[in-house]
Amino acid sequence: MKIGIFFGGPAREREVSFAGGRTALANLDKGLFEPILIFVDGRGRFRLATPDFLHSASLRETLPQDDSGFSVYDESLDANALDAILPEIRPEQFRDHFDMAFLAMHGPDCEDGAIQGLLEWYKMPYTGPGLVGSAVGINKILQNELIALANGQQKKTATISRDAYEQADKAQFFQSLIEHLGLPIVIKAPHQGSSIGVSIVREVDLTQFCRAVEQCFFTMTVQPDGWSKLSEWVDLSAKEKKELAQKMVSLDSGISFPVVIEQTGEVINHPKEFIERFDVLTKQNGSLITLASPNAEDEVLFEEFISGQEFSCGVIQDDDQVAIALPPTEIYNVTSFDFESKYKLSTTKKRIPVDTSLENNRKIQLAVAEVFTRLGINVYARIDGFLTPDSRVLLHDPNTIPGMSPSSLIFKQMAEIGLNLANALTYLIRQSLRERIRTGKDTYHLKSLLTDLDRKLAERKANPLPERVISFGNSDEQFAAAKQQYNELAASGTVRPSLMYIKSKQEYYEIPVYLLFKETIDELETALSQTRHPLLLETAERTQHITERYV
Repeated sequence: MKIGIFFGGPAREREVSFAGGRTALANLDKGLFEPILIFVDGRGRFRLATPDFLHSASLRETLPQDDSGFSVYDESLDANALDAILPEIRPEQFRDHFDMAFLAMHGPDCEDGAIQGLLEWYKMPYTGPGLVGSAVGINKILQNELIALANGQQKKTATISRDAYEQADKAQFFQSLIEHLGLPIVIKAPHQGSSIGVSIVREVDLTQFCRAVEQCFFTMTVQPDGWSKLSEWVDLSAKEKKELAQKMVSLDSGISFPVVIEQTGEVINHPKEFIERFDVLTKQNGSLITLASPNAEDEVLFEEFISGQEFSCGVIQDDDQVAIALPPTEIYNVTSFDFESKYKLSTTKKRIPVDTSLENNRKIQLAVAEVFTRLGINVYARIDGFLTPDSRVLLHDPNTIPGMSPSSLIFKQMAEIGLNLANALTYLIRQSLRERIRTGKDTYHLKSLLTDLDRKLAERKANPLPERVISFGNSDEQFAAAKQQYNELAASGTVRPSLMYIKSKQEYYEIPVYLLFKETIDELETALSQTRHPLLLETAERTQHITERYV
């Protein structure tokens, strides 16, 4: 089966998606699937890519650049700048190139039902939840309301539209939020993922509050006497202006480009163009300038700050559509699990399951599985939440296409039930096929794809691949190299790898799949010396009928 791996996209999470495309390509079982890379550019065009395109550390590094001296995304380049290296294909041509779309994209247009609907129109099956679950999973305001209906949870929230916020008395509005939600206040952009557009206001500081709200609207208001760094533009050196304009390019923390000057409707696509134009605008003394992303949010969500243990819990399905929650992961040693904490800092720590009672961990799993089902999500998802000191489970932010780096939480949790990376991706493809059949569209073709895949999986069970043992010694470097070799062999579809830890001539251990994500030898030895947590044993047993199909 040819699998079109869709990565990139026009949303702010495209760097996360770029890494996900690399993970899917590297770990897709080549004995079952042939990967075809489909890069979706910032303008939403579909392009055939080669593996070389994924070799850079980031998407921005791999994109062609102009001679301006700035590092930019493709929306800032000529519309045809990618044509020479990445030929465009049209949706009606998809079936000439692949049999199924593997979606490794995130955020608006990629995770909200838009790409899913386009693929359904062209009778192309895709991975992940369908239209209903995707539409619900992208809207944080709607999620809060539906989760409360599904399980009765109580969480204080408020929303405001951009127009209402512009007309409001900011100080009075801030004070009303403090009275309703208390401090700190969590501020969220409703349609973003990867914690982009999330701020926490911890003090009675109106300037900080206004800055946080604008960040979540993806706007920037510049006044001669305002707080913005851009207000001091006239005093900056040429080098400082360039540094500030380059910082604006960032998709996770900057407003990014293109940017709209709302007073004139002028669209600026490039940081070089921005500097030239802003030099002119700031000479107009006393003029107010509002910059906005063309995809600026029209509402902002405010939530009460929840004190408790933060967790993230994946959910998968069996063939009967029964949702089963994986072991929850606790995120700790971090002030807020924002984009920088998730992807850039090494201080954030995680453990499976949550450091609480067995009963509380079960309570988390039951709540997550129930919300997954009641919200119309299928195939798989990741749902985040908090366990409060009084043992209440408060859920938020169902994520219908979880991040797909090799160390993503969903893959760590699937390893706990015995699925390595290659197995996990095979599960995702097969279960997605099963769910697409339920839509009643192109049913015969989808059933034939599923039947063929099941036949190949059954043949592999009946005639197991030859085993290849990878041994390693007691250094972190050897452990890391052995895990990488293990994943490469598992994805080759030619052998069945296993890991053997040689501690000494007399002492050695075969490493089970659930220990593959330990990062150091010390962590590995600690885990080997401990009895497995009862929740992990329970969950592995509950999902055995799923796991045994792929292992």
